[in-house]
Order: sequence, then structure tokens, then C-alpha cells
Amino acid sequence: MSYLSDLSDSKDLHHLGDLEPMWTPTPATIASSNINATMESQSLTSYGALYRWSIEQPEAFWAHVIDTLPIVFSQPPRSVVDLSNGAAAPIWLPGSRFNIAESCFQADPAAPAIISDEPDGELITMSYAEVRRRANGVANGLKQMGFEPGDAIAVFMPMIALSVPIYLGIILAGCVVVSIADSFSEEQVRIRLRIGGAKGIFTVAFIQRDGKRFSPYERLAEAPVAILVDQGAPNEVNLREGDLLWQDFLGDQNSFSVHHAEPDSPVNVLFSSGTTGGPKAIPWDHTTPIKAASDGFYHHDIHPGDVVAWPTNLGWMMGPWLIFSTMINRGTIALFNGSPLGEAFGRFVQNARVNMLGVVPSMVRRWRQSSCMDGLDWSRIRLFSSTGECSNPQDMRYLSQLSGGKPVIEYCGGTEIGGGYVTSTLVHPNIPSLFSAPTLGTAFVLLDEQGRCSDLGEVFLVPPAIGFSRRLLNRDHQKTYYEGAPAGPHGEPLRRHGDELQALPGGYFRVLGRTDDSMNLGGIKIDTMEIERVLVGVDGACEVAAVAIPPSGGGPNRLVLFVVLENSTQRVEAERLRAAMQQAIKTKLNPLFRIYDIRIVRELPRTASGKVMRRQLRASYDNLSRTEDIN
Repeated sequence: MSYLSDLSDSKDLHHLGDLEPMWTPTPATIASSNINATMESQSLTSYGALYRWSIEQPEAFWAHVIDTLPIVFSQPPRSVVDLSNGAAAPIWLPGSRFNIAESCFQADPAAPAIISDEPDGELITMSYAEVRRRANGVANGLKQMGFEPGDAIAVFMPMIALSVPIYLGIILAGCVVVSIADSFSEEQVRIRLRIGGAKGIFTVAFIQRDGKRFSPYERLAEAPVAILVDQGAPNEVNLREGDLLWQDFLGDQNSFSVHHAEPDSPVNVLFSSGTTGGPKAIPWDHTTPIKAASDGFYHHDIHPGDVVAWPTNLGWMMGPWLIFSTMINRGTIALFNGSPLGEAFGRFVQNARVNMLGVVPSMVRRWRQSSCMDGLDWSRIRLFSSTGECSNPQDMRYLSQLSGGKPVIEYCGGTEIGGGYVTSTLVHPNIPSLFSAPTLGTAFVLLDEQGRCSDLGEVFLVPPAIGFSRRLLNRDHQKTYYEGAPAGPHGEPLRRHGDELQALPGGYFRVLGRTDDSMNLGGIKIDTMEIERVLVGVDGACEVAAVAIPPSGGGPNRLVLFVVLENSTQRVEAERLRAAMQQAIKTKLNPLFRIYDIRIVRELPRTASGKVMRRQLRASYDNLSRTEDIN
């Protein structure tokens, strides 16, 4: 971990050439930051010293985090971590019992927990007391229906105000949320319900998006008993036998006897890509949100009363992250009921007086192309955050200027670690599309293809850290993350992560994308084999290789398909093939995934063991003539 020597607060930037900072922290900014508060409490004088303390003394660091947030226990732990089984198998908070949802309700009960919008643009506020009351009603409703602690309950709906008490109510009852993004097809919903073992599901009748209306409820052909959350127009829906309307489901909202559990009891099953052709089911337990809230506190500098907006969904990790990071830090969640791509969202950000706005880079590119956010008053924003895919420096400079030159926190991690491992901070100069430091409490090394420490290589995480997953529902966890991984520079166990990173002079980092068979499309992580499986057979395609191609100027990856036809002499019009494959992706995977280009080839390059050589395909793509960008 040679980069530790660069983790000072005064970065030496002359080695970075023309990569000029777009924001530099003032002494006042540093002094008011949560990072500085911890540095002062521990008598530390630099971020590097703080970071070393966080990874060299994990028990002391995470004890400080737990006390600072603070986390509510019904029975306190004997210690912070038990490493008797080794660093790769830590036991966090042994002997304790608690329910992490209770830590979300420590703000003033009258303080705003959620700001959301009505169809006419009017803002409505839900207090912390009201969220707790509605969460109690959800927990009691589940109990009345016969659900017990440990039962899995799916949520398949957009991120609206009621999503928050539904999510927290399921956890208060001791049940496990199965998160499903509202954009998924019927087949993808069915797969996730089966893997998650869901016994019930919350959904809505209709979603209006980009001028189109579709019904999540109609995608539940094989779903368990459903609670239909729509409070309006119930007569438009043909309710299945056994399903309930929201008003008929809701239980007593005055109180609920919270189910307290052991720390490693699951609270949420989230899905990420895997490398074997299906979604990887990752359980979060009661300790995972501590990592999310810690990143929110330190790296997004969330203070009590801050308004935090992040267009997302409970089906992706940033949905639960947003709830825990904001509410444990006693902030206010701002939820917009609609597409974030137009001026209406920008006016919501303005009128809700958002202080921290999270984005996906492709979203910012659309704003820049349409100029839809120009002229709005975003002066209340103190910082942005960008995650989900690689960003473009020009887009990030544009984003910064929308609020008068505020910093953009680049943030990279994963569902399986509950947050980020590399980030920007408010104590370092902010350079667009670069990361200025590892996240506190999380260590990593970069290894080249020979397993040697390098400034350019694959990311391997160094356990232990709160947030790291400890089990998978449909994979061998040990095999997925640890088996075959090299030892660290000091013989320590390493955990495979799959990102490719470059360490730059001055302590900065650039994320280059994935080294495995996963890709990020529009901020959504997907396994290439999931895409390929639905495309084989379309218009005579016998083999398909999906590859993520980074643009030469940086920015979100583009989906390029290499296709082998059953009949090598067959002539297929490329545009017709692309249209057919785009339709297959839309109906069987996700309508948000867009094909950038298709190349028809005679054969796919393979290793001796038969694995497709995707790196070779990526490298060869620049030598091929490209079709016009359809985006």
C-alpha cells in the first residue's frame, strides 16, 4: 500500500499535468467538516494519519463511528470485533442485539425526514414521527398477516415517500427486504423473488415515466401475496385473490414492539451481477448500514438537517444507502416522483433546498446536452456525489458550475461492501473524475496480472471492515471473493473486488472499469452473461459477446455486441439486428440498457479453456469502423 505516503491534506498536484482542481477547500470548509471533527477528537493532524488509524486500529475506529452516529443497542456488544477466526471471517459486535432501523429515528420527531413532490409540483413533508408511525403500521400489518421474523418481503416499486416507512417497517418487524428495481421485466422479477425466497411483496399499480404508463403489479404473475400501495384509483386494478390494498393492510400505527436480533441477522437482500450468468444475491445484515452511514458522515459530510437527494431505487444499493446514510445522520431525504432527466427535477432540487445531490454520470451528460438545468438556483448545494459508472471530466465541471463551483465527490464501491472503498473528500482539492483517497476504515491494494503490487491493477480489498458481505444466497461466498486470491504484501488475506484502478502521483486515483465479466450501464451493474443469454437466437445469432467500451474522453461505458451468426454466409442488416436485440433486452432485461454498436464477426477469440477473451475484443474495437452513436 505504497500510496499511503501520499495521503496528506496538502496534495502535490504538479505531477498531474493539466488536471486542474475545480474546487479547493478553504480553512473554514475543512474546519466544519465531519472528517476534521474526528481528527481533532483523536489529536490527528492529517487525513493520512486519520486513515492509518482507521485501518490499523479497526476496533478503535469503528467504536468511534458507532458512538458518534450513534447506533442504538438493546444489548451492547462485548467488543467491536472478534477476529479469532481470522480477518476474512470477522464477528462484528459480538454479544449485541439491536435493530438497525431504530438508529434511523434519533432526530427530533418533528424534524422533516422526507421531502417529496405532488404531481402539481407542491412539496410535502413527512416528519420523523410520521415515518416512524407509518413504519409501525407496516410492521403491525405484516404481523397481522402472519409473517414472522426472518420472513422475506419483496419491495417492487419506485422510490416514493411511502417506500421509506415500508422499507424500515419490514426491518422493524425482523423481516428481510428483497429489493427489486421497478424497471425489471416480469422474468427478472420472478428470478429475484425465487432467489430471495419472498413470501410477500409491496408494489404499485402504475408508474408514469417519460410519458408512458406501465404496471409493476401486472408483472407479478407468479408472485406471492401482494400489498398494493396505490392509495388512488384502486378500481382501475383487478386485484388478485388474496392480495390487499394498502388501506386494508395497514396495522396499528401507534406503537410496535421492535424485533431485536443478532448483528449478522439479514435485513435486506440486494442483487448485483455475478460471473456465472445470473444475479448475485447479497444479504445486508444489521451491521452493513453502519458502513453506509459512516461514508455518508465522513465522505458526503451529512450534518443534521441537511437535505439529501439521490435519484435511485430500492432495487439498487444507493436506495437503502440513501435511507440509512441520511436518517442515521439525522438529515432529510428529498424524493422526486418522476424522471430526473428534465427541468422538473431541477426545480424540485431548487425548491427542496437540496444540500447534497447524488448523480449517475450519464444523467449529467443528458443535462449538459439539453441545458435543462441552466438558470436554476442550486446555490444551496454544498457538494455533489457521483457513482455507478466512470465519469467524464467535462461533465463533472459542468455539474460543479450548476451550483457555482461546488465539489463533486467521486464515490466507488459496491453492494457487497455496503458503500465505497475509494472516494473524494472535503479536505482535498477536487479534481474532476478523480478520487482523492481511500474511504476511512477500508483498505485495498492494486495488483498486476502477476500478483505484484502496482500503480495500475486490479483492486483487492483488505479485510476486516464493517460492510463487507459474509454470505451469498446463491453462490459460495468463500469461492467468489477469497479462493485463488493472492496474499497481500504482508501476507494478509485479500478479497477480490473486480475493479481496475490507477494510482496517480499526488495520492489521486482513476477508476478504469471492471476487470471481470461485469459492466455498469447507466449506473446499473449487470453481468455480461445475463445480456448474452437473452440475445442468443435473436435473428440467427448463435454466439454473442457483450463488451463495455469506455469512450476515449472518459465517461459512462457503452454496450457493444460482437455477434456470430449460425450461418456464416448469412447477410443480416446491422440496424435490423440491433433493433431486434434492443427489443429483446427491453422486454427480458431492462429498458434502460441501450446498445451502442453491433459487430458481426466470424468467431469470438477464446482462451484454451474456451473462455471469451473480452479484453482482446475491447482492444480490437478501436481498429474497427464504428457505427453512428444512437444515443
